[in-house]
Amino acid sequence: MKHSRNLIRLLQWVVVALLLFACATSPTGRKQLILLPDSQMDQLGLASYAEMKKSQPIERDGTSNAYVSCVARAITNELTGKWAQQPWEVTVFKDDSANAFALPGGKIGVHTGLFKAAQNQHQLAAVLGHEVGHVLARHSNERVSTNLAAQTGLQITAAVLTGSEAKRQGIMAALGLGAQFGVILPFSRTHESEADLIGLKLMAKAGFDPRESVTLWQNMGKLGGGKPPEFLSTHPSGKTRIRDLNKAMPEALALYQEAQRKGKHPSCKR
Repeated sequence: MKHSRNLIRLLQWVVVALLLFACATSPTGRKQLILLPDSQMDQLGLASYAEMKKSQPIERDGTSNAYVSCVARAITNELTGKWAQQPWEVTVFKDDSANAFALPGGKIGVHTGLFKAAQNQHQLAAVLGHEVGHVLARHSNERVSTNLAAQTGLQITAAVLTGSEAKRQGIMAALGLGAQFGVILPFSRTHESEADLIGLKLMAKAGFDPRESVTLWQNMGKLGGGKPPEFLSTHPSGKTRIRDLNKAMPEALALYQEAQRKGKHPSCKR
């Protein structure tokens, strides 16, 4: 048991060392572990998107595509720096799941099933703002970096373990579980919450009503389906999301009112 505790401490120290040498800051001011260049993540995003377009059916309906592109364009028009300079491609996929995604490299995908939950342009903007928020905060890079850090720690631990093969495998399995539930999943929940807040500001700046983000997650909850407990999930619970969105709503409403004064009145219709 003492030997196991020492090995867990070793794993923790490895991760801490990586944090010290590869520390970045997210748009909300949170410290991040970033090990890979953004150019490499862009290449991975482009490759993944190309594969999806080959393997998944694409919605060809012009009205749906124009609608999603209209909302996405309003959101991406609010970006600055390198995010504003890159072109953003939008694809609507024929898929019944209420889902969407954005990838490094400027790629956005929307499933037709999302229209069941996102029932107007404001609610769709909440989803797309959230997904673009993942890209702005470099969450893909951070998640890959976290996995690399965990794997590095496990490899070092494996190298110094002694004893029988059965004992070695048992300790490694326990450490692997610790890395998964102690490092990787909590970061994922943090990413989701952070993307919610980034997306809330983006949609408000674009002239979409941020209050509709709360309605969106209420709609998501009504779709049903079994969900894991929050502490074992990569997504915060619906109640947690709504609580955090309401807490940030005063600032978002101020941004929305400013956008309205500037004449930003999106009119995206399906």
